Amino acid sequence: QTLASDVVFAKVRPTVERISANGGWAIGDAQFVGANPPQDAVITYYLRKRHIFGDMKLEVLDSAGHVVGTLPSQKRRGLSRVMWSMRLKAPTVPAAASAAGNATVGARVLPGTYTVKMTKDNKVYTTALQVLPDPRESHSAADRKSQFDLVVKLGGLLGDMAATVDRMNDTRLALDDRASRLSAGDTLAGRLLGASVTVDDMRKKIVATKEGGMITGEERMRENLADLYGNVLYYDGRPSGTQVSRTGTLGHELSDIAKRFDTWVSREMPSINAALVARKLEPIGVPVP
Repeated sequence: QTLASDVVFAKVRPTVERISANGGWAIGDAQFVGANPPQDAVITYYLRKRHIFGDMKLEVLDSAGHVVGTLPSQKRRGLSRVMWSMRLKAPTVPAAASAAGNATVGARVLPGTYTVKMTKDNKVYTTALQVLPDPRESHSAADRKSQFDLVVKLGGLLGDMAATVDRMNDTRLALDDRASRLSAGDTLAGRLLGASVTVDDMRKKIVATKEGGMITGEERMRENLADLYGNVLYYDGRPSGTQVSRTGTLGHELSDIAKRFDTWVSREMPSINAALVARKLEPIGVPVP
């Protein structure tokens, strides 16, 4: 390849997934300290002309062809450099009164060979990227695979939990909205507000709702699951039996609450909607799981 080509990827050096570490001392100018090596994979490419028409995207694929990363792409002519964190997308976390700091990043991909793929209009360009384990790493490939699989599973549970909480929130807010359109003494308004409280009680079994930021101390299933996710995420070794067992327990608890909500919806919402229609109010559509 030469610079006469429309697109040229610079050869990507093998990238090491370095063991994360924090710390250090404030020693001022007493000792020279060089910059730390980048934690991300560096990808450099050249465009002979500015991309103007059609789509252009930059992705990273694993050996099975699955997209594991989507990168920002520069469309200007010349050399561009982008960074890949070598992590999957962070999980979706249910909205709550406190932050879930342990679930703000995704799982680190496993060492192996990945493909950087640029789709430029109807043309595709690729280059290989080799990800290596840190030579100081003491965990086996099987240990890393077990850790990765459990992190992905926990992230999926957080996503399922977020979807369930969203459905509850949508239903609760719709019930409150319809009640606000009726007089305070109306029996249907009271029924709608009571139904809203019932849904909110189910929601409170999943997420912390006490206002006050991160210092309330209130913990629900969401907070426990996010903490477990972080504990597994930040240790590259094989998860403990307790962590595996706890994942299964939280999964069953979430499934039970979701089923309880679905049962309530199928039992109560048809008659509630019939009453709303009779009052010429819009029925409430509950999103399906």
